[in-house]
Amino acid sequence: MNPSTKAANKRLSGKTKKQTVYSILFIIGMCHLLNDSLQAVIPAMFPILEQSLGLTFTQLGLIAFTLNMVASVMQPVIGMYADKRPMPYALPIGLSFSMFGMLGLAFAPNFMTILLSVFFIGIGSATFHPEGSRVAFLAAGPRRGLAQSIFQVGGNTGQALAPIITALVLVPLGQFGAIWFTLIAGLAVVFLIHIAKWYSGQMIVLTQQKHHNQTKAAHTAPMNAIISALAILIFLVFARSWYQNAISNFYAFYAIDRYGLTIASAQIYIFSFLFMGAVGTFIGGPLADRFGKRNIILFSLITPIPLTIILPFANQIIAILLLCSIGFLLMASFSVTVVYAQELIPGKIGTMSGLIVGLAFGMGAIGSIVFGSLIDWIGLSTTMILVSLLPLLGLLTFFLPQDEKVAEWYA
Repeated sequence: MNPSTKAANKRLSGKTKKQTVYSILFIIGMCHLLNDSLQAVIPAMFPILEQSLGLTFTQLGLIAFTLNMVASVMQPVIGMYADKRPMPYALPIGLSFSMFGMLGLAFAPNFMTILLSVFFIGIGSATFHPEGSRVAFLAAGPRRGLAQSIFQVGGNTGQALAPIITALVLVPLGQFGAIWFTLIAGLAVVFLIHIAKWYSGQMIVLTQQKHHNQTKAAHTAPMNAIISALAILIFLVFARSWYQNAISNFYAFYAIDRYGLTIASAQIYIFSFLFMGAVGTFIGGPLADRFGKRNIILFSLITPIPLTIILPFANQIIAILLLCSIGFLLMASFSVTVVYAQELIPGKIGTMSGLIVGLAFGMGAIGSIVFGSLIDWIGLSTTMILVSLLPLLGLLTFFLPQDEKVAEWYA
């Protein structure tokens, strides 16, 4: 390569690093909202399916397990493949799978058909997340925490729509109301075609950055320390995901049982938790850019501990306030853990995103079936008390290396 070409590539790389492409970030964040609102339909339908098809809590847990486990297993696989061969047009193709899954869900006559429909939605999610996170990385410039927050807050906002979906669509229309969400999937496909065109134009820069980062990692990074930090991070994601899914999937039943609420009224509690979680996700990224990723992860996972322990014993009003606070604090680390993992192993954007976000789905899947079975076995109240202890595992954050130490590994 001649000197002028090298200089041009250096200028291109420098320019790319200095610029944050907000238009792309907002579009991919919106697509994340649409994608995760489709997934939110499934737990939102749980009270409807329990009544219309007579499903047990264990069967409801299996539905959540199917969705989340498919997304979990496939995300790291797709991410690893895409790190070698980026796939811009996998984004609209993946959402097309979700669209067919939603169509099947609206007409599903039995438990097995629901599982099949949910499987297709899981495939769409597994395809979207690692490649969507790569788009956020490419558009981030120097503000990786903010960029990942914009991307992830779209997803968390989509999840927060689940109670609204239940109250406004599924309660009056029933299972067939899911048909309207095929239109949402179609809209996401249109947006993602535009994103895919932009992404295709960034592939040269992406290849250069990946090669540069992998070269540095091969020469300076202490592998044992990296593996240890990644293992701790995965365990923290495990604890957060189990708690989040237990509240999202089963707290409505607890509120109905404890406070004598209707299905629609109980959704206020879930919406409070998920909406404030979305707010926390958005704020966590910019704070991490300023105060450090490890510090924000620590703050996010330690401060909710006393609040989660109090929650099962709170009255109606205090419970909503606690859920708002817990959701905000706990999810402030959601996007930050993705960026932290990407910086632990540079050049593996899709793999790390697929591992951390996919793991969140997978751990949530296992948690859904475990907690569903526990509710059938020992009851709602006892199970929710056990769930309240999960954030104690956040104390493991003290063993994560500081951001400065990670930076030294790749200096």
